Amino acid sequence: MSVNKVILIGNVGRDPEMKYFDNDVAKANFTLATSERGYTTSGGTQVPERTEWHNIVCWRGLAQIAERFVKKGTLVYVEGKIRSRSYDDQNGVKRYITEVVADSLELLSRKSDEQTRENGGNGRDMQEHAETPDNPDTPLEEDDLPF
Repeated sequence: MSVNKVILIGNVGRDPEMKYFDNDVAKANFTLATSERGYTTSGGTQVPERTEWHNIVCWRGLAQIAERFVKKGTLVYVEGKIRSRSYDDQNGVKRYITEVVADSLELLSRKSDEQTRENGGNGRDMQEHAETPDNPDTPLEEDDLPF
């Protein structure tokens, strides 16, 4: 028995690149960055932050969702399988690529997070658009905060 399953949470590196095939099958490609924090060892050695870039491929309905909602900078959860393939570039050189073919895609960025970034990160917009987990249409009041 074997398992090929990948779970990634990271930020989208570029807007999805869309392709539509003759039979109306959609394909979306985008990159995803995952980062490991830097740290200092007990001996004082500094280990820098490390970012890995992943090629994500979505097909059919998942691709259409990516086209509508996934944008550069969006925080997403991706579950899928690793696939490696090769192709010949325009100069006839064989190239190899490793991709994650997504089975599941969830947007983790809240709309208010993106609006806060777009408005210069003033923080006021975030509070005005914060949502409660029980009722997403109800803004949080200061008295409702759990701390």
